Amino acid sequence: MKKFLGYLCFIALAALSALSYQLFIFPNSFAPAGFNGIATMIQHIFGINVGYLSLIFNIPLIIAVFILVNKDFAVKTLVYILTFAISLIILERVDLSAIIYQTETGTSTILGPLVAGILNGGILGIAFMMNCCSGGTELVAALIHKYKPSYDFVWVTFVLNSAVAVLSFFVFEFRFEPVILCVLYCYAQSVVSDKMLKGNKEAVRFEIVTDNPQEIADEVIVKLGHSCTLIGAEGCYTHNRKNILICIVNKHQIVQMKQILAKYPSTFANVSNVSYTIGQFRYPRETSSTIE
Repeated sequence: MKKFLGYLCFIALAALSALSYQLFIFPNSFAPAGFNGIATMIQHIFGINVGYLSLIFNIPLIIAVFILVNKDFAVKTLVYILTFAISLIILERVDLSAIIYQTETGTSTILGPLVAGILNGGILGIAFMMNCCSGGTELVAALIHKYKPSYDFVWVTFVLNSAVAVLSFFVFEFRFEPVILCVLYCYAQSVVSDKMLKGNKEAVRFEIVTDNPQEIADEVIVKLGHSCTLIGAEGCYTHNRKNILICIVNKHQIVQMKQILAKYPSTFANVSNVSYTIGQFRYPRETSSTIE
């Protein structure tokens, strides 16, 4: 049931995102961030629905992520992309003129991309927390991180979004307004999604009190690419011998870490933010069962 409700959530988020495109993005003639921004400009020029373009762009990337990176992540993202694309195709045939946000005078044009950026930023943040994404640059990020985990994908995203903003000047009748609206959308989306993820780029420290140190450490090494440090300890109340595992993982791996710990009911863990790491933390380790 939990898994079923999770997929219903992906479907609802994707449909809501598609609706935001129809209400706030397409009527105001600007391109949003990433691959969907490119698709929006193609739709503006050639009239090809963004839904079809989204499938063309994302399906090959999803297949690559499924084979090379993470099957669960790829399947959830596939459900999101299919729903998003189908929703856009259906909504194109629905008369939404009574509720779309569009200004003829341009006095409040910024509200369209601002609302769309906030809404899609929240959707993206929720999707990330549920081990899913909206496709496009996030799928590229997953593939790059697989082989080059030390790369900062923020700069790759920045370059892509900058290219979309510059191209929108030429696509939308040589006007600066679409460029400004694209930048505003990107900013709103990134701020909201980052706030929801509470600083996804930072690391997280787990201090785990457990009777199953070896099993947990093995799963962390194999599934997350990080290792653990084992410390012997004693409970002050019962004076029973315990084991403490100290493990630092990426913030986007919190969900996976919680899934690992949930398998061991007697385990207790406290979590704290790590603002800076030095050494081999960014590089995946070989999958061995040795605890440091």
